[in-house]
Amino acid sequence: MSDIIYSLKVIIIGPGAVGKTSIINRFVKDEFILKYKLTIGTDFLTKTFEYKPNKKAKLQIWDIGGQERFKFLRRSFYDGANGAFLVFDLSRGHTYIEIKKWLTEMYQIMEKKIPFILVGNKSDLIAEIGELINRNEVEMFVKGEKSIYIETSAKTGDNVEQAFIELIQRMIRK
Repeated sequence: MSDIIYSLKVIIIGPGAVGKTSIINRFVKDEFILKYKLTIGTDFLTKTFEYKPNKKAKLQIWDIGGQERFKFLRRSFYDGANGAFLVFDLSRGHTYIEIKKWLTEMYQIMEKKIPFILVGNKSDLIAEIGELINRNEVEMFVKGEKSIYIETSAKTGDNVEQAFIELIQRMIRK
């Protein structure tokens, strides 16, 4: 039986320094680099991934810079996206509040609604710093948007692959 292959474009958006690049590096290269490196504009990596037996997705994953100064560049990077990760940093609660602006921007730029997953990254830091977000509020938000919420750690790899599997399945269903 031959593999079924889907070709999909994924965008990863959110405020600066929330771990978007680290999530991609963990998923594509299975590595974590502790030193922060600013994404200027955008960067992208590809990976062909078997998300179910005999079903593969060739992903083009676009890492879109989160700093406000790159906002003027973002419009062209969203073009043709099939799905998105909206990422915030669990160790910096204000980045969750900023996610709603990112979602609004995405909806304004995209001509159609695409599936997205809300990702709270840096779950490995929760034990150190405690809870900084209201999970009930987060769950209500994603439910209202017909999405889901997943907590990941790019450092340890926790839930990174599962987040991609979930997004792939949502993009294919759409």
